[in-house]
Amino acid sequence: MNKKFFIKTLGCKTNEIESQIIKESLLNKGYIKTDNRLEADIYILNSCTVTSHSDNQALYLIKQIRKDKPDIKIILTGCLAQTGNPDEINADLILGNNEKLDIDKYIENLFEKNKTVFADNIFNTKEYNNKFLYNASSTRPSVKIQDGCNNRCSYCLIPYARGNSRSNNIENIIKQINLHIKNNKKEIVLTGIHIGQWGIEFNQNLINLLKEIEKTDILRYRLGSLYINEIDDNLLEFLQNSKKFCPHFHLSLQSLTDKTLKNMNRFYTRKEALDKINKIHGCFNLPYIGCDIITGFPDETKDDFLITKESLIEAKVSYIHSFPYSIRKNTPAAAMENQILEHIKKERTKELIEISNLLHKNFLDKNKNTTRTIIYEKKSKKMNAYKGVSENYIKVYKKSETDLQNTVETVALSEFEELY
Repeated sequence: MNKKFFIKTLGCKTNEIESQIIKESLLNKGYIKTDNRLEADIYILNSCTVTSHSDNQALYLIKQIRKDKPDIKIILTGCLAQTGNPDEINADLILGNNEKLDIDKYIENLFEKNKTVFADNIFNTKEYNNKFLYNASSTRPSVKIQDGCNNRCSYCLIPYARGNSRSNNIENIIKQINLHIKNNKKEIVLTGIHIGQWGIEFNQNLINLLKEIEKTDILRYRLGSLYINEIDDNLLEFLQNSKKFCPHFHLSLQSLTDKTLKNMNRFYTRKEALDKINKIHGCFNLPYIGCDIITGFPDETKDDFLITKESLIEAKVSYIHSFPYSIRKNTPAAAMENQILEHIKKERTKELIEISNLLHKNFLDKNKNTTRTIIYEKKSKKMNAYKGVSENYIKVYKKSETDLQNTVETVALSEFEELY
């Protein structure tokens, strides 16, 4: 009690939500949050393990804080805590992904015990561990609707860190959304590890959930990352007719070459992906379509990469999040032949970044002289202006002497000197 804690979060939006839950639970127990890690008695690292870089980053941060403040107590949680070797991690308390949501129970004896580890086999976790977030720090908070993933992509370690898919029930999700509404939040983002698998335990799907969200007083909502083969005609029709849905799609594509998709253990083809993206374009007025692409997957030839690159241009996506393939031990892809050299992976990633910049500029140019509804967030110190976000995820900046945070404005985008 009265000890100061510092939280560092790596990785996805799910981790960000869980860190806020950790913060609230510790504040309720009498601990004090500090934004200065050197003032803290407890250093909490909520880690990611999606790439080897993520692992190395977490281990470096632990080494750094241990050097800067030797007597500090370190708690490692998150995906590295779930999958890593505890003997190689210099932390005082290691909590798995399920245990971290009950950190207030495990932290009590932190200053009295030697190193302890609580990270049960995540596949033994069958039920969704629901925790409410009462005071979200974000203007547009994320709402976690599920955890885990039933897919086994050949490159991915995340199911071993998060377990099989577990869905929160509609009642809890609506209660969480209503808590945000009570705090005057106007937009939410539905997120999780694999939201397209929401509801499979209940013989339901996303539409069942979205119908209930439509009944709330939330002004608008977005969907987190979706698999292309989970966006069917029924979902598109529902979203097209919605007055609350923001036409913003983030697609977990990873490749647009059939051979690579098969090697990745993805269950769609290049043509199916392109056809679905074309449908999205046809259903919405200038939708934002972002995507993830892995470069340099084993046995990805120069011609394979060219197919993916040209397909992305053909698809007219709005943004490409590209990153080099990272070997994850104990995954099928790690043992595949024809591993690609690191410099080639980086060159291909760089090419996709350049293409992404051009595609994003084209998307913004098409949106000039259109009218959009903007929700303003915190004031950007760098821009000395309030950042706002449109329905289709265009970021704009507006200078104002009046506090614009959490206000809504309908604007003609041509009024802005620059679009970002």
